[in-house]
Formats: sequence, structure tokens, C-alpha cells
Amino acid sequence: MNPRKICIVTGSRAEYGLLYWLMKEIQADPDLKLQVVATGMHLSPEFGLTYRVIEQDGFTLDARVEMLLSSDTSVGIAKSMGLGLIGFADALDRLRPDILVLLGDRYEILSAAQAALVAKIPVAHIGGGDTTEGAYDEAIRHGISKMSHLHFVTHDDAARRVRQLGEDPAHIYNFGTPAIDNIQRLPLKTRRELADLLAFDFKERNLLVTFHPVTLDSQPSTEQFQELLSALAALGESVGIIFTLPNADNEGRELIEMIERFVSSHPNCKAFPSLGQTNYLSAIAAVDAVVGNSSSGLYEVPSFKKPTVNIGDRQKGRLQASSIINCAPEQNAILRSIRQAFDADCSETLNPYGQGDASQKIAEVLKCFPDPQALIRKRFFEIET
Repeated sequence: MNPRKICIVTGSRAEYGLLYWLMKEIQADPDLKLQVVATGMHLSPEFGLTYRVIEQDGFTLDARVEMLLSSDTSVGIAKSMGLGLIGFADALDRLRPDILVLLGDRYEILSAAQAALVAKIPVAHIGGGDTTEGAYDEAIRHGISKMSHLHFVTHDDAARRVRQLGEDPAHIYNFGTPAIDNIQRLPLKTRRELADLLAFDFKERNLLVTFHPVTLDSQPSTEQFQELLSALAALGESVGIIFTLPNADNEGRELIEMIERFVSSHPNCKAFPSLGQTNYLSAIAAVDAVVGNSSSGLYEVPSFKKPTVNIGDRQKGRLQASSIINCAPEQNAILRSIRQAFDADCSETLNPYGQGDASQKIAEVLKCFPDPQALIRKRFFEIET
């Protein structure tokens, strides 16, 4: 009997980090054949050509779907989605996986889901059912859920929401987030090792900053980010700051230019297109707080017993640990929240997103589900009142 072909699509550094151990589980199982498709930011020099990291980790790229235009306008992103749909149509026709695995809510992943839908390829979706009111990722996430057949959610509320979408309760699995698998399995670098590797001079206090575009707010992302930069400048050069660059969303390139200008005039700061998963997690462990609006601040940082300053509405609606400090995208509010984070005791924080065994459990379902093709024809499951 031929191994079951499991195809994983990844379009960003953060997403790949969440998928890494699942890919390892599939790769190591003789009853499964791993297929890997790289797309989006992985193939862009601007974002570090991170497909190389995937290959360095021992994975073979079975397809590359070029889709990212050098434009972060709404028109450019819509055209990128169209290119992605064309590319995924060709890739999936050639690979013909038994199950396609997609994670999250980015527009690259939406293109993959659309191509799989019309190709009658079953989709397993990781991370459905969350809510994020400040970004159009919210609609993309729910749309992918409706085009998917197996649902690996990260908490009970997410499972309930996917159920509200009419999905089969028997096909909804709450295993937590694969992000915690990384934290428990990866050997992290010490602060000294990280300082040498990044050529970064850690100070007495240090921050890790990631701010992504806010795609649904009336206030432009650039204005919100300027408020953050003003707050960081007010902290003075006694605070070390590590920036990771934003995603390729609307206004993303403008934010990158703002970071580059800020870092050039502040010797206490450094910016990196991609730290890689080990270095990123090591940085969380090494700093005093994480600042910005990334989902990582909610998913991963609580496991380190560190505070997260969560700015604005981009993550509004997500389940939060007690270590999350929410604030408005305004200089004084951000500054107060950072100072609160410096004094916070998060030693009792519990991460609400699982125990760190999600990848193994997901791989087992992908392997043992009896007939993936039987999933294609779905019916709507009404909620009983």
C-alpha cells in the first residue's frame, strides 16, 4: 500500500515555525509521505528567502508557488492572491496529495484552500475558530474553515465557533497550538549565545517588538506604528530593542522603512527580517517583555512567563493569558504599558493554548483517518437549540 500523501503549505517564517514539528512527525512515519509547498514571503529576498531555512532543516520542497508582488496595496495583494490561485492549481494537480494541511489565516493560505476546493482535495485546517476583529484575517480564517474538512483548533471556544459554522463535530479536534511544541522541544540559546549570534548588545532591560499592519482599522498602520516608535524612543537608549519585520500585508513595506530609519538613529536597536524559530524563541526568553500586535504574543510568550504588551485591536477577540497587557495605539498608553510590563510578575501565568503535544496528535489523525476522500461531500450540521 502506498504511503498517504500529506501536503503542507507554508508562506511565512512564523507559520513554518508552527508547522515544523508536524512536518517532522509526518516525515518520520513510513506510512506517510510528506510534501512541502513554499510560497509567499519564503520566496522573497525582501523577507529573507526563508525557504532556505526549510531546506536546511532537512525538508525537500516539492513545489514553489511564486505569488508575492512588490506591492503592499490592496490591489497588489489581490493580484498576488490571483497569482497564488494559479500557482496552487498547477502544484496540486501535479502533487495530488491525499490531504492538504493549511495553518492560519493569511491570504496565501486562502489561495491554496480555493485551489484545493475545486480540485476535490481534502483540507485539514489548523487554527480555525479564533477571532481577530482588527484584521481581515478574521474573514479569511472562517472562509478557510468552510473550505476545510478536518479542523485542528487550539481551544474550546474555537471549537465551538467552528461548530457554529456548521462543521461536523466529529471532525473538530482540540489539541492546542503547535507553537507550544516548539517551546518544549527546541534547545534554546542563552542570552550570551544570542548576543554573539545577533551582534546585539543586551541592556539591563530589553524588548522584542513585532508590529504587523492593521488591515481593518480606520487609523492607518503607519500612524499607529509611529506612536509605538515614539514610545520606544522615550524609553531611552538604556533599553535594548530587537525588531522583527512585519508581514507582507497592506502598508507592510512602509512599516519596514520606518523600522530601518528608527534603527539607523538608535544604536540600542537592531532589526531582523527573520530570526528563525530557535532564535526567535530564544529572544523571547532573553528579553523582559514582548511588544506589538503579533499572535505570537498571545500564543507563545505566556509559556515563557513573560508579559506581552498587545497594542490595538489586531488580536482583539483571541483567548488571552493573564500576562497580556492590552493598550491603545497611542504613545503614552504604550509607554505606561511597557513600564507596567517591566514590573509585572508573570511567574504564575498559565498558557491557555495547550500542553505541547499537538503535532503528534495531528499527525496521528492525518494518518489514521479512514477515508479522506469521503470528507469531500460535506453537509451543514445545525446547532440544536
